[in-house]
Amino acid sequence: MSERIIYFDHAATTWVKPEVLEAMLPYFTEKYGNPSTVYSVGRESKKGIEEARDKVAFALGAQSREIFFTGSGTEADNWAIKGVAYSNRNKGRHIITSNIEHHAVLNTCKYLEQEGFEVTYLPVDKDGLLDPEQVREAIRPDTILVTIMYANNEIGTIQPIAEIGKITREKGVLFHTDAVQAVGNIKINVNDLNVDLLSLSAHKFYGPKGVGALYIRRGTKISSFMQGGAQERGRRASTENVPGIIGLGRAIELAYENLESKNQKVLELRERLIDEVLTKIPYVRLNGHREKRLPGNANFSFEFIEGESLLLMLDMKGIAASSGSACTSGSLDPSHVLLAIGLPHEIAHGSLRLTLGEDNTQEDIDYLMEILPDIVTRLREMSPLYESVKAKEKCECERGNKNV
Repeated sequence: MSERIIYFDHAATTWVKPEVLEAMLPYFTEKYGNPSTVYSVGRESKKGIEEARDKVAFALGAQSREIFFTGSGTEADNWAIKGVAYSNRNKGRHIITSNIEHHAVLNTCKYLEQEGFEVTYLPVDKDGLLDPEQVREAIRPDTILVTIMYANNEIGTIQPIAEIGKITREKGVLFHTDAVQAVGNIKINVNDLNVDLLSLSAHKFYGPKGVGALYIRRGTKISSFMQGGAQERGRRASTENVPGIIGLGRAIELAYENLESKNQKVLELRERLIDEVLTKIPYVRLNGHREKRLPGNANFSFEFIEGESLLLMLDMKGIAASSGSACTSGSLDPSHVLLAIGLPHEIAHGSLRLTLGEDNTQEDIDYLMEILPDIVTRLREMSPLYESVKAKEKCECERGNKNV
C-alpha cells in the first residue's frame, strides 16, 4: 500500500473542515444542554440550532421556518416523498420520478407502490438528462408529487430543475428535488427553482455525517416524519443532534464563501482530467453531460475491465475513487444509472467515478495519470475479449498495409 493518499471520492463524502469541527466542539462539552429545556445551558443549544437554521435558509434563499433538520439526506428524501404521499392520498396516488434517482428516492417510491401508490419512472437520454416536457406529459389529474434529483450522484448531470418546477407549479403539483449532491457545490435558490421541497446532507460539503435538512415551502401539505416530542415544531420528533446541526450550519456557510473561485479551480482540474483520460486511454467513454454536470464530477467507463479490480489497484497506489454510488458499493449489479443512459452491462461494470474537491491539486492529476493508463492496460491484458479485439485490429492493420 502506498503511503500517499489522494482522495477522488468527494461525491461519497468529504472530510470535516477544521472551522466546522471547531464550531461543533463546544456543543459536546460546555454547551451540552438539551435544547428543549428552559435553563441557560439548554437555551444555548437552542440558540445554536436556530442560528444554524438561519444559515441554511440564507444559503437556499428560503425562510428559516421552512428548514427542518433531519438525520441524513436519505431521511429527508423519505420524509418529503412519504410525507406528501400520505397527506395527499385523498387527492391522488400518482407520483412521478426518473429512473436515475438515488436509491433513497427509488426505494422509497417502490415502497409506496406496495402501499397502493402508482409511480411513473421517466427515462433520460444518453447524457442522463430529463426533458421537462416528459414531466408535463406524465402529469395526470391524480398526480400529487414530482421528485427529480438536482444533480446525479454518479454521472454528475445537472437536471433542468427550474423548468420542471415551472411546469409543476402551473399544474398545481408538489415538486421535490434531492439536492444532496448539488447543495454546497452550485448556487441554489429555492424560489428560482420553483421547488416545494429540497433535501440536503452536511457530509457532502465538508460537514459532519449523520445530519441533513429538508426545505419545506410554507403551506406545503406534508405529514410529520416521526411521532413523539415537539422538536422541529412538531414535524420531526427526537432530541436534536445539536453538534451535527451546528456543523451543518457552519459547513454550508463556508461552502458558499467564494464559491465561484473554488468551483473555477475544481472545474479546471476536472477538464484536464477528462481530456487526459480520453486522450491517453483507448476504449473509454465519459458518462454524463459534457457541460451540464457538477464541477468536480468525472465518470468514465473502460471497456474490457471490471470496475472493482480497477478500484482495488488504484487503492494499492494510494488513490481513493469509486465505481458509482457509495450507497450501493456492496452490490455486484451494474449501476442502474449507467444502464439507464444506454450502456450495456459489460461496459457499465467497468465504470470509474472520480469526484474532485477543493483540496485536490494539479499534482494529484499528474500522479493519477502516471498510474491509471498502466493499470487499465494490465487489467485488459487479462481479458480474452480484449485480446480478440487486439488481434482483429492487427489483422485489419496488416490488410491495410497490403492494400497500400
